[in-house]
Amino acid sequence: MQTARRRFLRTLLFGRFPSPPSPASSSIATLVRGSLDISLPCATLAAPWSALQSRGAKVLGTDVRIGNVVQRKGRMYQVLKAQHTQHGRGGATIQVELRDVDTGNKITERFRTDEALERVFVQDKSFTYLYQEGEFVMLMEPSTFEQIEVQKELFGKASAYLNEDMTVRLQYYDGKIMSASVPHRVKCKVVEAQPNVKGLTAAPQYKRVLLDNGLTVHVPPFVETGDEIIIDTTDDSYITRAKE
Repeated sequence: MQTARRRFLRTLLFGRFPSPPSPASSSIATLVRGSLDISLPCATLAAPWSALQSRGAKVLGTDVRIGNVVQRKGRMYQVLKAQHTQHGRGGATIQVELRDVDTGNKITERFRTDEALERVFVQDKSFTYLYQEGEFVMLMEPSTFEQIEVQKELFGKASAYLNEDMTVRLQYYDGKIMSASVPHRVKCKVVEAQPNVKGLTAAPQYKRVLLDNGLTVHVPPFVETGDEIIIDTTDDSYITRAKE
């Protein structure tokens, strides 16, 4: 048995059986090959991501997020907007704006929050933002310094947060760019704010301020012109003051 085991190990190392193979070594080889699936295509082993891309997962409507790619009625759609609504006894639903990956056409649909959807997983790659020209954005791959040009609309409303040397992410499916995203937390400067007016109400009061990127957001009353604050880019909400 020890001799057969040594012969089989030589087979794994050198890719051939001794001639002629013993019955014991053949039985061991059959046993191992039966327990391990070694029939995967070479392309799958060389590029495991391609195998992962073809798989999806069932997610509930309530878990759908902006940027997700879902498969519906045989077509691929990217989620551009998602708004949850409550209809009293009718239950909660989510209204989403979808973009057809192949045609670019946009549609709006409504799902139940407990409805199962097929989500497609995409490849995520990091790039450095350089500048934008008109409707296009120039990015650089940090490891190769290769520059690529993408449409600004891939970032959606988050394109307002693009800033020099910012790390952004592109989402690919089957080698095609599906969407682009900025960091969830971004530092912005307040360029215009109303003065803080102290009131007697116990409820928290918020005011609107203008940021250096042109967006208007709601912030606590103590935020003043010149302050740097951290914004959640997913919903343009105030998080905290930036640390000095």
